[in-house]
Amino acid sequence: MFDDPLSPSWTPLLEAAWQAREHAHAPYSHFQVGAALLTATGEVVAGCNVENAAYPVTLCAERGALSAAVAAGLRPGGLVAAVVVTDVAELTPPCGACRQALVEFAATLPVLLANRHTRRLHHLENLLPHSFTGSHFQ
Repeated sequence: MFDDPLSPSWTPLLEAAWQAREHAHAPYSHFQVGAALLTATGEVVAGCNVENAAYPVTLCAERGALSAAVAAGLRPGGLVAAVVVTDVAELTPPCGACRQALVEFAATLPVLLANRHTRRLHHLENLLPHSFTGSHFQ
C-alpha cells in the first residue's frame, strides 16, 4: 500500500502536507515545510514549520504534526506513514530531531519526501539506523 511512492494511497497525505505548508510561519528562512502523518485509525494529521526569532524554539513540520497526533490520541506504534513536502529542488528529509521523535511512534515508518516534481520513498529505520528508543531503558 505504501511501498510505491506513486501509489494513490499517498494522495490524502500529500494533499494535507501541501495544504499545511501554505500555513507555515517562516519569516526568517522563507523555507516552508509541510508534513502529514497517517495513524493506524486512518486519521491524517498535518503540521507545518513554525519559526521563531529565537531559532532554538522553532518547530519543524514533522514534530508539529506529531504533537497534534499525540494530542488526538496517538500512542507508540500508531503511525502508518509520513509525508514531508517542500518547494525546493532537492528533496528534504526530516532533521535528526524529527527522526528521533518519529521513531518513538513507529520504527519502520515509510516516509515519502516530495516536491512539485519528484517523490522518493524512504523508511525511518534507514534514515535513523541504530536508533535510541525506550527499549534501551529496559
